[in-house]
Amino acid sequence: MLDSVLTETVNAGITMGQFLLCTVTSVLLGAVLAVVHTYRNRYSRSFILTLVLLPVMVQTVIMLVNGNLGTRVAVMGAFSLVRFRSMPGNAREIGSIFLAMALGLAAGMGYLGTALILMMVAGGITILLVSLPSGRAERKELKITIPENLDYSGIFDDIFEKYTKNPELVRVRTVNMGSLYELCYHVDLKSESIEKNMLDDIRCRNGNLTIVCGRLPDGREEL
Repeated sequence: MLDSVLTETVNAGITMGQFLLCTVTSVLLGAVLAVVHTYRNRYSRSFILTLVLLPVMVQTVIMLVNGNLGTRVAVMGAFSLVRFRSMPGNAREIGSIFLAMALGLAAGMGYLGTALILMMVAGGITILLVSLPSGRAERKELKITIPENLDYSGIFDDIFEKYTKNPELVRVRTVNMGSLYELCYHVDLKSESIEKNMLDDIRCRNGNLTIVCGRLPDGREEL
């Protein structure tokens, strides 16, 4: 099952049937990888398309340079593509790209059974780990607007102690031509159900000015 389907083609060349078999396998495994990547994850259509096509492209390169020396050169060239991507990606995207390349390498060398097992194991582990509870509430970004004459040093400490864990003031800026301050905090809510109560208490403290509470912006897990 783990033997290569191309064991006798080093000198004889690759037949059309072998090429089509490896190509179809690469496409199917790439499609499965794309589905796994979308599980509980935000993604773009272009990135999903890349995950489907990348195993086929890597597999084709490997088959075209059928031979030990050529394979080594192709492997180095294929993996160097990751470094020169046009946009930075988060950790999960990098992992999916490397997995797509590994699938293409295995298929290009004829180890279709190995590629299938790799996809099953890596995909199963990914789904399992993503499905596990994180163990803590999601970290929030909290923006509070206060009047310029209000001293913001420790003004919300008692509220944060009541509703949050690990509050951190990360940014202060002036808004409305300097007549207001906007305080940006990163906090861990003790419970999602108490978010409204916390906002109500803050409204009473900041004069019912603007309050924004939401998820942290993307980019904190970039590689």
